[in-house]
Amino acid sequence: MEEQLLNILSSNIVFILAAVFLIVVILKGVRIVPQSEKHVVERFGRLHSVLGPGINFVVPFLDVVKHKISILERQLPTMSQDAITADNVLVQVDTSVFYRITEPEKTVYRIRDVDAAIATTVAGIVRAEIGKMELDEVQSNRAQLTAAIKMAVEDAVDDWGIEVTRSEILDVNLDDATRQAMLQQLNAERARRAQVTEAEGQKRAVELNADAELYAAEQIAKARRIEAEAEAYATEVVAKAIKENGIAAAQYQVALKQVEALNALGNGDGKQTIILPAAALEAFGDAFKLLKGGS
Repeated sequence: MEEQLLNILSSNIVFILAAVFLIVVILKGVRIVPQSEKHVVERFGRLHSVLGPGINFVVPFLDVVKHKISILERQLPTMSQDAITADNVLVQVDTSVFYRITEPEKTVYRIRDVDAAIATTVAGIVRAEIGKMELDEVQSNRAQLTAAIKMAVEDAVDDWGIEVTRSEILDVNLDDATRQAMLQQLNAERARRAQVTEAEGQKRAVELNADAELYAAEQIAKARRIEAEAEAYATEVVAKAIKENGIAAAQYQVALKQVEALNALGNGDGKQTIILPAAALEAFGDAFKLLKGGS
């Protein structure tokens, strides 16, 4: 049995070797690339092609998959670097960068250590951008600073086949001396604002009092004008009556005023007894005569 098997193998050795060779060729010629990767293929030591996700075919023994590059988004470790603002304040900035490789052939053949290169580039750009701004601007315009850093980093790493997806400034730290100075400045600014607010309140109160006094004066003047108009109208009526009725109307008006004055004197507090002069009695008489004559 063994001899028969050996005879079969010896007589078909060529076919068996051909089948094995064919299987190896197929395995070498077919490449399955995962969705999260791209493969860089070299032929005779030179870049030949980049294989995308899915089934790919290469020339066996000639084409070699030299690099398998992940295209997933990556995050660099949080980086801290010192920077000096435009007003000569030393700050420590914590940054974080997210990126992904879009062109593996550039990343493989143009840069050796991608993470270190990006970290160095970001540190330089952060120092340059913060050097253009004062400390107050760095604190208040962090979003604008982040956008400027991201744009500068994108331009710097474009030749490396890298896309910077996000660049974040996590924190801006100050030393104790600068922090205390800023706190004193903040307290002084608050005190100044309180004084300004108090002064504006006093100014407003004075303006309101002046407006109130002006309004009161205008109302008094208006009342006096109305009273004067009333007196003028009354005088006009009396004058017209005198013109139409002669001296009798004038005597009646004088007598009526005398009666009103005596009436007011009698209505006063504590006036139980009133001593009337003879002229007063004559005034009553004249008034009644005029009234009787007028009717």
